[in-house]
Amino acid sequence: MNEWEWQLLEDKTVVDAVDVAGTKVRAGDRVRLRPGKRGDILDMALDGQIATIECLEQDYEGKSHICVVLDDDPGRDMGLLRQPGHRFFFDPDEVEPLPQDKHAAKRARSTTHRILVAGIGNIFLGDDGFGVEVVRRLAHCELPASVRVSDFGIRGFDLAYALQDGYDVTILVDACARGAAAGTVYTIEPDLEALEQPEATQGFVETHGMHPMNVLRMAKGMNAQLKRVFVVGCEPASLGGEEGAMELSSAVEASLDQAVETVRSLIARSLQELDVDAKD
Repeated sequence: MNEWEWQLLEDKTVVDAVDVAGTKVRAGDRVRLRPGKRGDILDMALDGQIATIECLEQDYEGKSHICVVLDDDPGRDMGLLRQPGHRFFFDPDEVEPLPQDKHAAKRARSTTHRILVAGIGNIFLGDDGFGVEVVRRLAHCELPASVRVSDFGIRGFDLAYALQDGYDVTILVDACARGAAAGTVYTIEPDLEALEQPEATQGFVETHGMHPMNVLRMAKGMNAQLKRVFVVGCEPASLGGEEGAMELSSAVEASLDQAVETVRSLIARSLQELDVDAKD
């Protein structure tokens, strides 16, 4: 078991703010690093560096830890993939809060409004490749910097780990059989409190071995802070039969533009709601 997997098993609590020398700091605030005298060469390299707080955590002993990413780190936008070597934890007395004007504070809030759009499906099983094709098209669209679009295919564990990254909104795009005409596009907001109930998994295609609700359940079991989740689904016409197929049916193909616009509309609406909440 690697260090990241051990961290997932730890009993830790995400906190909203931590007091540093009389100043409340939160996720999105910028700080100057002042590591303690621990004789570590890495601490010497980090001393004086400017970083942005990514999250605040409290361990089982009640001790607070500040997780930061360096402002000039080229790997800071890699999401979960950066975690082994790009995130650093410090005690509250090892950081120096930097003053922020109202414009900087607004920018900091906006960078924390992160949205994950995850394409799910198996491109070798006909219409099960719907989610993959939608995110492929979204990758060519102009989207806000706080939105990450990724093709997870059939990699359920990778998606569960990515959900540990604390996204404000997650949009899963997948084939979804609910009995309507082939090509029908659905927008579903699952009840995250009911993930353990059997009916929560009904209506989703399971041929790719990556059931969206099972992935959400797994992520929640790993202490992911699931805030708001949408599923943009499409009624499949064919899953390729016994031999499979690498093409979407004509009905599902015709629905792709609508699905792309549905996802973009959800992104715009979610960011607007997050901005309103931040101002309140």
